[in-house]
Amino acid sequence: MTFRRPAGARANRIADILLTMRVATVFVLAFAGLLASCGSSPKPSAVEAPRKAEAPKPTDESILFPKENLVDTKVVDQNLMNKSFMPGGTLARYKKGKVEYEMFITKLPTALDAAILLPDWEKALTGSKLIPTFGGYFGEDAGRPVFVFSKGAWIAGVAGLPEKEADLQARTLAAQLD
Repeated sequence: MTFRRPAGARANRIADILLTMRVATVFVLAFAGLLASCGSSPKPSAVEAPRKAEAPKPTDESILFPKENLVDTKVVDQNLMNKSFMPGGTLARYKKGKVEYEMFITKLPTALDAAILLPDWEKALTGSKLIPTFGGYFGEDAGRPVFVFSKGAWIAGVAGLPEKEADLQARTLAAQLD
């Protein structure tokens, strides 16, 4: 014998199930909303701009300069020889009698970087000319003679001497660069 409920009792049973499901659904949604509003970390108030990587401080390469007539050396953090395209490097001051001149060197990451930088010097020097036997440029910067060259990853130069004397000093300096 099968037992059947009256039609009204069955409708009440379905209503009870639906009511229980609604209550459970509302409870789950309320709990999920509560969890979502309680984040574990605070959000930053402003987005920070990425910091530009700073170039490393240049190494003091004073030991590489010729010692004869040397007055002093100093490490320049950036814009060696006051050129915006130049990184930092080491600057040496010389005095021979009444003649004062400077030599400078900076080491770049690669020889290609040095080769790419050398044409900037060609543009910066007034009346620049290629010295084919040395692979460098000679010209004037603010009325002062400058001879600049690259050797491997190095950019080096002599400022304040006429071309022939600058060439001799540059050869002495180049012999010290790896």
